[in-house]
Amino acid sequence: MTTIHLRTVADSNYGLYIYNPMKQHPFIFSDERKYRIQRHLVFWFIWWFSMGILYSFIAINEASAYRARLSASFAEALVYLAVHMFLSYSLMYFVLPRYLLKQKYLLTTIWVIALFFITAFFSSILSITVIEWVRNSILDPSFIDPRRTVHVNIFLSLMAGLRGAITIGGLACTIKLMKYWYMKEQRNLQLQKENVEAQLQLLKAQVHPHFLFNTLNNIYAYTQNTSATASSLVMGLSDMLRYMLYECNQPLVPLQKELKMLEDYIMLEKIRYDNKLDIHIDLPQKADNIFIAPLVLLPFVENCFKHGASHMLDQPWISLTITLSETKMEMKLINGKPEAGKTIQTKTNGIGIINARKRLDLLYLSKHELRINNEEDIFVVDLKLELERRTFSAAIAQPSIAYNYA
Repeated sequence: MTTIHLRTVADSNYGLYIYNPMKQHPFIFSDERKYRIQRHLVFWFIWWFSMGILYSFIAINEASAYRARLSASFAEALVYLAVHMFLSYSLMYFVLPRYLLKQKYLLTTIWVIALFFITAFFSSILSITVIEWVRNSILDPSFIDPRRTVHVNIFLSLMAGLRGAITIGGLACTIKLMKYWYMKEQRNLQLQKENVEAQLQLLKAQVHPHFLFNTLNNIYAYTQNTSATASSLVMGLSDMLRYMLYECNQPLVPLQKELKMLEDYIMLEKIRYDNKLDIHIDLPQKADNIFIAPLVLLPFVENCFKHGASHMLDQPWISLTITLSETKMEMKLINGKPEAGKTIQTKTNGIGIINARKRLDLLYLSKHELRINNEEDIFVVDLKLELERRTFSAAIAQPSIAYNYA
């Protein structure tokens, strides 16, 4: 079992500082190229040196013979290093990520056994070719056993190669898996920390909407008897805020609520123009069990007011028509544009349409068609969406928070 050590320090906001192994011990855990190269060089140097020491003990009894054998054993270990590296990297970067970590255990077993025997085979080939040449070049003939035939050499080399393959392969995979599981557990701890902080931030943020809605509730109560227009405006604003704050965190919302939010937004905008704005709205009356991604339509309507009606000095106008056929929705949005020389200068460069395009590409990649015509005197948005028909419980995972403004 891996033991996780956490170090905590005071935080200016709240929460814990979680020990980061990649920063505290970069040589072991960092994925930077220089540290990875250093780790691998150290590992293979230790393995080569250890094998050189162990090989020097084979069939050697006298101290003088051991000293003579030592130089040859280091050379042999260096030759075997090639097949050991082949096996280790094949297991670590091919078998483990592609099969073991994806829980394909049968294929993992087949590949491991196959690689072990392939490595043992190459080791035996090296043993009866390169290694024999190294021994004959370095060792005195008296140290070489004349009773070892080619067949004996092949068998012994195959067994030795298999033993070495199992040893180095198991060691390399053990280190790789230990590092993988340790880093995975550290990431889980970090996610838990971030989740706790997010929940605390949410609780903190909820103070402000409650205060806002309570204030709007009081304003609505005061204006109900003094100004019907002001009262309806407060109600529309509160409905929009409640929808954006509490319901738009779901992946899908009822289309009827999205259309109601558009109506509230248009109603609030109309107040700015008194009776100067000519607006035509045609929305579907029924959209039972039809769901849409929240706030997909609003940027286009908002764009009409920001860059269309608000720039026109004379007779601003907007036409919004939304039709629904089964789950296919079409929105036709047209707004007038000011004539040359008759514009109200603003500093707004709006990126709403650009962001709206990106959202549609992400949410409705192959289920939408958007055409925008920016003509001389009108701006036309033609949007077609393939929506979803669902039950309310299937689309909405959490209940929305309702407030009574009556």
